[in-house]
Amino acid sequence: MQDNVRIPIASAMTTRSRTTRPLPTDAAPDPSLIGQAILSLIGKVPASQAAPSRTPAVDARAKANAAAAKAAMAAGTLALPPGVLGWLTILPEMVGVWKIQRQLVADIAAIYGKHASLTPEQVVYCLFQHTAAQGVRDLVVRAGQRTLVRRASPVLIRTITRRIGAKLAQKAAGKGVARWIPVVGAVGMGAYAYYDTAQVATTAIDLFEGVVEVEAVEVGR
Repeated sequence: MQDNVRIPIASAMTTRSRTTRPLPTDAAPDPSLIGQAILSLIGKVPASQAAPSRTPAVDARAKANAAAAKAAMAAGTLALPPGVLGWLTILPEMVGVWKIQRQLVADIAAIYGKHASLTPEQVVYCLFQHTAAQGVRDLVVRAGQRTLVRRASPVLIRTITRRIGAKLAQKAAGKGVARWIPVVGAVGMGAYAYYDTAQVATTAIDLFEGVVEVEAVEVGR
């Protein structure tokens, strides 16, 4: 009678582990998905409860600090889940932070008494000028303290959001890696969201401190 052949447990586990493929850590959301998320975000300028201020620079910076802290908390919380689950929260995290920043831009515009003339183009410029300057180059023309804001047609807006999406997809790859180090990654994402929101505020303050003119005619390309 032939003896039964037994495979040691350790050997079987080793064999199984060798056939398991590691999950990619450098993946990022599809650029088109990011572009679509931005497009849906800028469709409407948010209202603001902030009133015009006699000390707009001081009040705008106070708003910025509060929004930055809120964005840091939101980003850090969504970055806590580890591994694949954490990777799936990258785009929701980005959208959540953008919503906070969009409201901040509206509030700063209101503080400077310019909310009535605030357009989606100005919001996009403030949100992404520091991270995707090439993407928003067709929206704003600066000349000293004067700023000419171009009215973008739906075609141009889609082109711009695709550009921004492609640029941000590259940056999002690093966030995917950070998801595999839960606590450290969450702290890092929170710190970056704070910094990013502060940059949005700086752009908005710089824009609304000067004279802003909005073109009456849409630019198609």
